[in-house]
Amino acid sequence: MSSTKLSMLRAGSLAVLAALLFAGCATQNEDPTVGWSPNRIYSEAKDEFAAGNYEKAITYYDRLEGRAAGTPLAQQAQLEKAFVQYKNGDKAQALSTLDRFIRLHPASPALDYAFYLKGLVNFNDDLGMLSFISRQDLSERDQQAAKESYESFRELTTRFPESKYATDATQRMTYIVNSLAQYEVHVARYYYSRGAYVAAINRAQTAIAEYREVPAVEEAVYILVKSYDALGMTQLRDDAARVFKENYPNRRLDREFIRDQDNPWWKLW
Repeated sequence: MSSTKLSMLRAGSLAVLAALLFAGCATQNEDPTVGWSPNRIYSEAKDEFAAGNYEKAITYYDRLEGRAAGTPLAQQAQLEKAFVQYKNGDKAQALSTLDRFIRLHPASPALDYAFYLKGLVNFNDDLGMLSFISRQDLSERDQQAAKESYESFRELTTRFPESKYATDATQRMTYIVNSLAQYEVHVARYYYSRGAYVAAINRAQTAIAEYREVPAVEEAVYILVKSYDALGMTQLRDDAARVFKENYPNRRLDREFIRDQDNPWWKLW
């Protein structure tokens, strides 16, 4: 076969392959929702979510946001997409979607739910795993998500005290404060057990100053007494002991300060 014919054959083959590749890409990128009404897209998104097909549901909600832009249905799609992202474990994406909703729709009647869901995303991903009162050393644990969760719930309960989500948000706020206080006490106990008494005092004082009237403060004061005693600071020890006895008259200063791990005090539900 001549070189000219070979060249033509190669060119023809490449053209056929290119056409097949283009057709394949076109098939893969084809939008199945073309021609669908917004209501149908919404229905399909909900069906996919109910079936556990979270990625496909998110895709449909994305399509719906664009197709129904500027309508209440688009806002609903945005909120439901955030929830699906949350259920799918996409914390960062869910928070981004909710922040965008809050920024774009400050007068939405669903704004209270947006704040609630934002708090729930951080609460579930971080606070739901606050099993640090078990046997885990969390002296370096990052509590930023817990604080962000609290701020979202606080925003909800402050701006929408009559919201149907306010009661649950308030309970979760109580849990967060108790948990953060107990975290400080956990770190104080950690330092005390290793003989780092000054560090233990600093963390116990933080718990007392920042988280008043929560159960963990009792243990924080107790750690102060023990740490001052270990350092030979008798005046401060006696002052702390007096505060302890006045506030917790039924407690003994010589008790062990490792709380019951099987029935933690912070568990609200």
